[in-house]
Amino acid sequence: MKLLLAEDDIDFGNILTQYLSMSGFEVTLARNGREAWDKFHSAAPDICVLDIMMPEMDGFTLAEKLRAQNPGIPFIFLTAKSLREDMIRGLKLGADDYITKPFDPEMLLLRINNILRRVYSVAEDEYTLSGTTLRYNALELVTPAGKEKLTLREAQLLRHLMMNRNKSLTREQILTEIWGEDDYFLGRSMDVFISRLRKYLSPDTGLSLKTLRGVGFVLQETKL
Repeated sequence: MKLLLAEDDIDFGNILTQYLSMSGFEVTLARNGREAWDKFHSAAPDICVLDIMMPEMDGFTLAEKLRAQNPGIPFIFLTAKSLREDMIRGLKLGADDYITKPFDPEMLLLRINNILRRVYSVAEDEYTLSGTTLRYNALELVTPAGKEKLTLREAQLLRHLMMNRNKSLTREQILTEIWGEDDYFLGRSMDVFISRLRKYLSPDTGLSLKTLRGVGFVLQETKL
């Protein structure tokens, strides 16, 4: 899962980023509200954790812009404030939770996971084509040959391919969607991931991950 963390406290932001990354999230860290707004578009997060008191743009303003852009995006406010008025304002903006500093990072992780389970249904966690199932949150692929543990990037790439099955996807589309930008060196990295996924999927004769020369890739679900 992708997470956008907007936190202007350098040390605290680094600690949270490290903790959440170790817990399986792909974290994009922003040091102010303006940077968070820019990174929201490139990172395409599944959930946002927003400090309220930030330079450039405060968390309340940022949340309003995020919700206007993507009404379904879940977000949590982090704040040193404990005023009732601020909590009410945050919840009225549609915040899924509101955590007052200081707090235990494990508590934040529990609340994030609770929100994700509520917002993203179990059905969206599993993607099945032919005889193969991707269990996205568990980073696990089940094929006719057994189970394969995936990296987060492999799971993200395969999920995108499965959601667009039988559709030709350009290299640029995939790089922008998964990596956030179309870059030559990222493209070389993507080729390595594609090769790994092709190997993982090979036991399922009903699936074919094809390279379209000069275009991109297509995951085809073929009839047996």
